Amino acid sequence: MNQVLVSTSQGGPHLSNFCNDNWLWSKTDKSHEVRLCGENLKVVHFHPTWSNGTAGVRGTRILNGGRYYWEIKIGHRIFGTSMMIGIGTGKSRLHVNAFVDMLGEDEYGWGLSHKGLLWHNGNWRQYTQPFPENEATTIGVFFDGIKGTLTYYKDGCDLGVAFTGLHNVQDDVYPAVCSTSAKTEMSLGIRKRELGDLQDRCRSVILSSLAKVSYVSALSIPNPVKQYLYDGSENEDCGLRPLKRLRSGSHQLEW
Repeated sequence: MNQVLVSTSQGGPHLSNFCNDNWLWSKTDKSHEVRLCGENLKVVHFHPTWSNGTAGVRGTRILNGGRYYWEIKIGHRIFGTSMMIGIGTGKSRLHVNAFVDMLGEDEYGWGLSHKGLLWHNGNWRQYTQPFPENEATTIGVFFDGIKGTLTYYKDGCDLGVAFTGLHNVQDDVYPAVCSTSAKTEMSLGIRKRELGDLQDRCRSVILSSLAKVSYVSALSIPNPVKQYLYDGSENEDCGLRPLKRLRSGSHQLEW
């Protein structure tokens, strides 16, 4: 199915036939130098005191075979060896005691650094201009698991296709970010996914009509249907059971 990119007033694209997606940062697939905070733990705080390495975290969304768009807002502290946004498999490292471009250091990651470089399999190429230091910016990421491409947007501007061939990756692929720099932050913004079948569309309509996800419990529907609705939300405190996430060495200090 062909989709048409449409610019939005908030910056970045959206796609027709897309709905809100509700994945979050993983509480377990992260470096010990990552702190999750803010509403629904959407804010990633790297190296809370000082840094002597690279720390990362993965999202809970499995991307393979689908189309997804999400945005990451990088705080005004943009500096250091490498701050990266992209994707990685479960085999990609989430911590190393060295200042490296970790997301893309091997075949298990694909990343864009704040220096404007794309990294994969240990190789890099210039993709865009370096991000201005000490100036907050928003990076959008569009993953097309059908065409196998990854495209970045900077403050609403399309930077073009960054990576191809991603539909051939056999391992599960997840959103990911990492940073070498102390006391830096990245915040998870809007998340969109392409709607699947009619059942998926119905769930999206129902959830969007409820003021709170907890109101699902009052609906006169079977428990399995309630659970299906909970599974599409980001509220981990609701549900009949824990939410099922959908599949559709240097020791220098860096301040």
